[in-house]
Amino acid sequence: MAEAVRTVGRADRAAVTGLLARAFQDDPAFGWIFPDSADRARRLPRLFRILFDSDAIGMRLLTAHGAAATLWRPPGRIHTSRWDMIRHGPALLWALGPALRRALAVADAIDAHMPNGDFWYLHVAGCDPAHQGRGHGAAAVRGGLTRAAGRLPAYLETPTERNLGFYRGLGFEVTGEWTVPGGGPRFWSMLRPADGQNSPGTNRFTRAA
Repeated sequence: MAEAVRTVGRADRAAVTGLLARAFQDDPAFGWIFPDSADRARRLPRLFRILFDSDAIGMRLLTAHGAAATLWRPPGRIHTSRWDMIRHGPALLWALGPALRRALAVADAIDAHMPNGDFWYLHVAGCDPAHQGRGHGAAAVRGGLTRAAGRLPAYLETPTERNLGFYRGLGFEVTGEWTVPGGGPRFWSMLRPADGQNSPGTNRFTRAA
């Protein structure tokens, strides 16, 4: 039986941001942004609190056992608005500190490789390391796909090569491979067609200019 997945709100903020911080402690992109592991462990919870709040515009999902979470942005709200940048400016400076330049380089590269067209953006997907390999992460992603995301294509990017097989198992296919300028990490772009479509390779979802 598939694991239940529920939407979360403000009361779940600490639990979700804590598990995401643990899940991304060894992520290649965050390892480049925050080279010192102790500094990374301090700063990731602060950063994920900001992302949790900003992704209230879409879907914020958590598995029943609290082991995995996904944050989704809806069509037309993929990019962080100028107002959100201003609103979260002090918190971002506190979260990123001297890593601001590298974080902006990653964010700019991600924006530059977004596809065109209408799609749901799987902004963040993470599973607590203590519970990996038990299907919780897949359940959290499927929770979004079986809600609104399954009616439109879904897009994500990952800097972790071993994740490619995991996402292929959920219907995503690699559409691009790129590197953050300035010696940054390598990423893979992946797209999943809407339910009933045959392939993510369509002119409507070419890379953004």
